[in-house]
Amino acid sequence: FPSSSGSLSRHADAIYFMSLLNSRDVRIVVGEQKRAVKRIKEYGIEPIPMGYIIVEPGMKVGEVGQADVVKRGDVDSAVEYALTAQYFGMKLVYLEAGSGAPEPVPSPMINAVKKEIDIPLVVGGGIMTGTAAQAVAKA
Repeated sequence: FPSSSGSLSRHADAIYFMSLLNSRDVRIVVGEQKRAVKRIKEYGIEPIPMGYIIVEPGMKVGEVGQADVVKRGDVDSAVEYALTAQYFGMKLVYLEAGSGAPEPVPSPMINAVKKEIDIPLVVGGGIMTGTAAQAVAKA
């Protein structure tokens, strides 16, 4: 992601059925997912609904996904998007700073989101050192 429904493989056991919640492009929020559902069902792939949220700087995924990135200090927006994912029935939330980001999602944002949601939280992007990994895990 953000790829297309054409990249599905009948050999997969499961797929993160992601919606980039802060994208400006409906195709990324729900369009490619709609195009994929019949093949997912036909192939017997388990869909795992995930709310995907791009946090500043967002890097290439933010650009390709046409994200209105959540600013690093905007904890409220991150919490609101995460709760939206939960209330839509998604099984997990992914906060993403972007591959190669100079630093990970801020710890206060991770803490606030984790405190407010009742589903698992995944954090990615910018985790390039053991120290950064420890800080993210602790948050």
